[in-house]
Amino acid sequence: MKISIGVVQMRMAEKVGANLAKALAGIEEAAGKGADVVCLPELFAWRYFPTERASRQSPETIPGKLSRALADSARKNGVVLVGGSIYEKAGGASYNTCLVFDERGRTVSKYRKVHIPQDEHYYEQDYFSPGKRYSVADTRSGKVGTLICFDQWYPEAARVSKLLGAEMLFYPTAIGWVEGIEPVEGDWKKAWEAVQVGHAIANSVVVCAVNRVGTEGKTRFWGGSFVCDQFGKVLFRAGGDEGVFTVDCDLGLGRVVEEGWGFMKHRKKGTYSAIVR
Repeated sequence: MKISIGVVQMRMAEKVGANLAKALAGIEEAAGKGADVVCLPELFAWRYFPTERASRQSPETIPGKLSRALADSARKNGVVLVGGSIYEKAGGASYNTCLVFDERGRTVSKYRKVHIPQDEHYYEQDYFSPGKRYSVADTRSGKVGTLICFDQWYPEAARVSKLLGAEMLFYPTAIGWVEGIEPVEGDWKKAWEAVQVGHAIANSVVVCAVNRVGTEGKTRFWGGSFVCDQFGKVLFRAGGDEGVFTVDCDLGLGRVVEEGWGFMKHRKKGTYSAIVR
């Protein structure tokens, strides 16, 4: 089964309305280029406010203005839409939440970010409570798993999504270089891409990561959105500018890899108990 993935790499403005309008235009452009599934970046409607420990940004309820606009866009353009993520208010808590809409505009998945970072310029635990479960949507274009940004570093999240049936993993993202912080470990960007390519190979899934671009305060978001196939071949890699891109993928390759290498078939579940201690 061959599909086309639409990637909307954005630079964010100060106003939520302006960012929403840009996102909707990007979805329409991707659909016009033949995309079956379109993905937006993490927190696409806001500049990345967790760089500070206190912010005036207000969360949105779901359903609400943003989610309804995304649903309408999915229906209007006839695409499966991975709606980046929304700063969600739910009762007394708030979450970093990714919705997936089918081509009729129906919400078919709701995922709340599980792994929440807390370090300099990424003070997300001041804003978001962690989600408690993973989600995979069964759509006409395949089974869509959604994880968000910091989840990228956790092989367990990718594996659970695979066990839930995911054929594709989408990672809406906000990551870049921070002025004054030396990357003493090495090249963050190379490691960021490499770990996700590893998830693709280990789980025989397509991986799509969609990042933002531009400088916000001391952070320069590097873009670099990419799509790789089920054996780690990078099919597309964006640069550091805004753009709307489409990438063709063959979901059937996942079955070829599984049958040939048997990564899932030869698992030894009884030896993995230390993971959850």
